[in-house]
Amino acid sequence: MTLNSVPSKDQIKRVPKVLLHDHLDGGLRPQTIIDISREIGYDKLPTTDAKELGTWFREACDSGSLVRYLETFSHTIAVMQTRDNIIRVARECALDLARDGVVYAEVRGAPELFTELGLTLSDVIDATLEGYRQGEAEARAEGFTIRVQSLLCGMRQNDRSQEVAELVVKYRDKGVVGFDIAGPEDGFPPSDQKSSFDYLRHENAHFTIHAGEAYGLPSIWEAIQLCGAERLGHGVRIIDDIDMTGPTPKLGLLASYVRDRRIPLELCPTSNLQTGAAKNIGEHPIGILAKLRFRVTLNTDNRLMSQTSMSHEMEQVVEAFKWDLAELQRVTINAMKSAFIPYPERLVIIEQIIKPGYAAIASEL
Repeated sequence: MTLNSVPSKDQIKRVPKVLLHDHLDGGLRPQTIIDISREIGYDKLPTTDAKELGTWFREACDSGSLVRYLETFSHTIAVMQTRDNIIRVARECALDLARDGVVYAEVRGAPELFTELGLTLSDVIDATLEGYRQGEAEARAEGFTIRVQSLLCGMRQNDRSQEVAELVVKYRDKGVVGFDIAGPEDGFPPSDQKSSFDYLRHENAHFTIHAGEAYGLPSIWEAIQLCGAERLGHGVRIIDDIDMTGPTPKLGLLASYVRDRRIPLELCPTSNLQTGAAKNIGEHPIGILAKLRFRVTLNTDNRLMSQTSMSHEMEQVVEAFKWDLAELQRVTINAMKSAFIPYPERLVIIEQIIKPGYAAIASEL
């Protein structure tokens, strides 16, 4: 077998993976939600059977109903309001990712969502980081290597982004590597938070911006040109600036700029299907964008809501686009190159884990 061979599901499971776009409150284990709900007296779950609950989350997010989609997060947020429960969720997140072959992850969350019972933003951040460190240690005990860093989100419909941005700077040497804004794109453009992005650039801090997911090209343009985004959270709608009607694709000015500047696209295929980016995986823009050599990365977004994993996302693109090991390695290295940790540390992971890991799989007969 070589890097130009199409991998099996078992081999996909074992290749090293890098994850840049994953929401902590979108990746809980169903049983954890049930356990904590019982402990805190939360009685609003649609079912207390773990398998049925996992299916309910996926079907609710597939329903096309915004009300049902938002309801799913009300349940996960409800069980993440104490230090111990946040630590548990973060610990399990790190362990679940490691068991799936993820060697580096940047997991994001909005601290303001978890302060309903009196935790401060700093309390939430401290608990999250403690959970990741515990999960990393448990993963090592099981023979897995993973490093999990935190991205802090401001909610674009609220007014706490500056406060969160300042905490990114405060915690940047303690496990927080960057900032993001999340929440509804339509009606809440990135430029609403421009002062926070200006502050982060002044402080030499990293940030990505959710853009080009539910909304289109104007969101992407503002994120890059007005706010200075280093990466695009999703960015899938950049496909709207590519004319596919002729014999060869013709890139518009914005698409050309994104490709030329090597701005990473944090693509999340399964999630993108749920939000209407394409009808099926075979029509997802990731196939075209990868062929055109945009800096494509592959991500999970909300593992619970999409019933997905990095292995599942890889399986999907391998089946739909006949990607081989070389293509999977390329998007994995793309992601590691685009991470918010220092360049020498990125290089170590590429040279000591990713490349040897793919070479080992490729050498199998």
